[in-house]
Amino acid sequence: MHPYKQKILCVDDEPLNLKVLDKLLVSHGYEVIKAEDGEAALKTIGENSVDLVLLDVMMPRLDGFEVCRRIKGDERLRNIPVVMITALSAKEDRIKGIEAGAEDFISKPFDQGEVLARVRMLLKMKTLNDRLSHAYEEINNITNFGEASILSFDPLTFTFLAKVDAIVNQIIRKKADAVDKPQLVIVGVPDEGQTWQWYQYEYVLNTLNRTLLTVDIQQGRGKTGSSKTAFYNENDLDQSEIQSVVKMFGPLPITVSNMTCYLSEALHIFAVNYGREVTHYDASVLKSFVMQSLFMKSLSGQIRETESAFEYTVYALARASEANDEDTGNHILRVGEYCALLAGKLGLSDKFSSTIRVQALMHDVGKIHIHPDILKKPGKLTDEEFAQMRKHPVYGAKILGSHPRLAMAAEIALSHHERWDGGGYPKRLAGEQIPIAGRITNLADQYDALRNARCYKPAFDHAKAYDIITVGDGRTMPSHFDPQVLAVFQENGAEFEAIYERFKG
Repeated sequence: MHPYKQKILCVDDEPLNLKVLDKLLVSHGYEVIKAEDGEAALKTIGENSVDLVLLDVMMPRLDGFEVCRRIKGDERLRNIPVVMITALSAKEDRIKGIEAGAEDFISKPFDQGEVLARVRMLLKMKTLNDRLSHAYEEINNITNFGEASILSFDPLTFTFLAKVDAIVNQIIRKKADAVDKPQLVIVGVPDEGQTWQWYQYEYVLNTLNRTLLTVDIQQGRGKTGSSKTAFYNENDLDQSEIQSVVKMFGPLPITVSNMTCYLSEALHIFAVNYGREVTHYDASVLKSFVMQSLFMKSLSGQIRETESAFEYTVYALARASEANDEDTGNHILRVGEYCALLAGKLGLSDKFSSTIRVQALMHDVGKIHIHPDILKKPGKLTDEEFAQMRKHPVYGAKILGSHPRLAMAAEIALSHHERWDGGGYPKRLAGEQIPIAGRITNLADQYDALRNARCYKPAFDHAKAYDIITVGDGRTMPSHFDPQVLAVFQENGAEFEAIYERFKG
């Protein structure tokens, strides 16, 4: 990468003056753009990234005062320093130049040493102002990035690589003149087996490209222990500490001019080849983006562990509820899967579907309070025994209680034996009085009960169970079910059969 050369626009209607300025400035490492009148100057500055303007005053059509006024009146250009080069010496002319917005004046004939001194001073001031503006912009970017991350954060669907993509999209150079940004970014992330995966990012044709690197650069990684943030410029690259980091890029066709990096056991990220020298501030910006994302990764992991423990507890409680029931194998698991399928096909949210998959497992938890002799009775239940059996929805709701985390489970436990036509129990609710989770679980539970053998019936195959639910057999009728839930079942009967076979146990 070639180092960025500061660009100076020289405006003068005398070609000889332009030639002298061009020779002087180019010989001192600046890039020169020339314009021979005011209109050409305004066109040029609008099309190019310019760091300073050396502006002749006495020009035909648009004089230097008017050109300066227009530059300073443009919000995109007003921070570019303007030096007026003039043969005018009257105090009124200098006041006019100050009012137009000029930062400095050089008298003709100009002294080359004076020109260079003033150029260096003003460019230094512009660099500091640019960095201040860039710092303000980055503070806003970091704040906005954090706010957007929090608003969109879902710990159960969080993927760290997607968040790394978002970090890189914030920091990488998207336009050729964005010298405050790195040209490319290299990222190393350990997978679940602690094997490091390496990616190279570049912004090409308005698109962020992520490429999985096939070369192994892990050998140069070493052990970082605690996290480390650093920055390096070309003049630093021969230092021994830096060489060990740059050595990592040995297998890659990359020439490093400068970089900032963040190194830890969770992530390596290298922002490579900014268009200017980098500072500790650039490294701090990188660290700020990274730390937000690492925090979310940690939080997501903790929440997932808690969710896993919660699901295990739910499953254990559900298993306990059928300890004295008939041997139903994976009945509770299948009911959860049927419910999730129905919820998804009904157009309910992904969150609802994932919740009902887990919480429907506890639909019969109230059977813990039903005497084993009733649950295991081989013959038909007496009216008194059936009255006891009908209490298990109420018992289930009491066991699950009123905690918000188990609200759907309690709702399902209480309502999964209610019928759309009002003939169910325990409250004889009808239609939409029955919660949607209960209506879904009612059909799912009934289908699985038909598929399993009972003391009073054999196990039915899918075709028979499907026919009973959709046509009826006197004991079970289509009017028992929410018509919309029933319609989804009819359209997706094959998937019910597939779930049963997969979780047959």
